Amino acid sequence: MNKALLLIDIQNDYFENGANPLTGSLQACENAAKVLKAFREQKLPVIHVRHLTTRADATFFLLGTRGAEIHSNVEPLAHELVIEKHFPNSFRDTGLLVHLKTLAIEELVICGMMTHMCVDATTRAAKDFGFGCTLIGNACATKALEINEQRMEAEAVHNSFLAALNYFYARVINTEEYLAELNHSLSITFQNQTQQIESLL
Repeated sequence: MNKALLLIDIQNDYFENGANPLTGSLQACENAAKVLKAFREQKLPVIHVRHLTTRADATFFLLGTRGAEIHSNVEPLAHELVIEKHFPNSFRDTGLLVHLKTLAIEELVICGMMTHMCVDATTRAAKDFGFGCTLIGNACATKALEINEQRMEAEAVHNSFLAALNYFYARVINTEEYLAELNHSLSITFQNQTQQIESLL
């Protein structure tokens, strides 16, 4: 099954001293970097998504600011596609869907920020477009929210959205589990190739 890594909005404004810092953003970014490294080593497609705000009252992800740039831990390589978006859903008014279809991608591995907003919107859209989705839970981050004068801490928000996406919209696992799966799959592929070569000798 053809797969691609989708890194959503891992941008400087979401980190310490940024305009909209999230809880656990650095740890999530470090985990995303591990998955990114594995995809690069196996020469699998990587797509970065960068949000640029178009709202007049916006306070972060402003065009031309350092805060809108992708974090250095997951900085795109020259040949890696960067999709710019203006809505939570990474497919809306972007070329993402066309690009994935061109590559015949069937599965998306998703990391990013914020869990309750752009990660959620993009994962649900991806499933509706027919992609299988694996969401790396500890490679995502979010923040505390309030409703009806009640505060929900970031961990509760994060886990609630992961729980809602799990099973139907995505398979939610952690970085270590996914990397182990990826290495196991690579090992099986190598063994099969070796057996095919030996059968020809």
